[in-house]
Amino acid sequence: KGCRSLGPGKRYVLWVHGCGRRCPGCIAEPILAGPAASVRPVTDIVRDIVAEVAIEGITLSGGEPFDQAAALATLCKELRSKRDLSIMAFSGFTLEELRSSAADHVHALLSQLDILVDGTYAQAEADDLLWRGSRNQRIHLLTDRHKALEPTLGEVGVGVEIHVRQNGNFFWAGVPVPGFEDTLRENLVEHDIDITHGTGGWA
Repeated sequence: KGCRSLGPGKRYVLWVHGCGRRCPGCIAEPILAGPAASVRPVTDIVRDIVAEVAIEGITLSGGEPFDQAAALATLCKELRSKRDLSIMAFSGFTLEELRSSAADHVHALLSQLDILVDGTYAQAEADDLLWRGSRNQRIHLLTDRHKALEPTLGEVGVGVEIHVRQNGNFFWAGVPVPGFEDTLRENLVEHDIDITHGTGGWA
């Protein structure tokens, strides 16, 4: 909620569990390897998003959103019937692969998106780019909603946000540069703080 590093403006980010691609070096690997943090009905998630009055849009991340395209297409359609929010998604599939899919639910989800960031993460092409971890990935403006952003899409990354919960657990959002987690861990160890991977976050 309130994320500013995974899309334009203030956004509600929905991380989905599971991905069949498992790109080497994927920043989400620690949480993909474990069980899903929770299983929730689409209607409950829509209700929570609608209640976040300060957000400009939502971002679908993961995991691989298009592995759950049917449920997410339903979520986006219900959400759009209640609020005019921007919808963005990250995917390891390219736009061309998605458009050539034989699955109706893939096209249903794609039709709901304003922005798609596509392509698998490639360690050999890692770079600090806006909303992307490697140079092969692309940002597609699928509607005119964010057309004003077009001149800025080649800019460097916007950094990483770290959110700390009251119980001491924390998580980060964004697209970190290679080595971010190791550097963070080393710096925290100097202060006698050790971090371990939890379900959907770090403690």
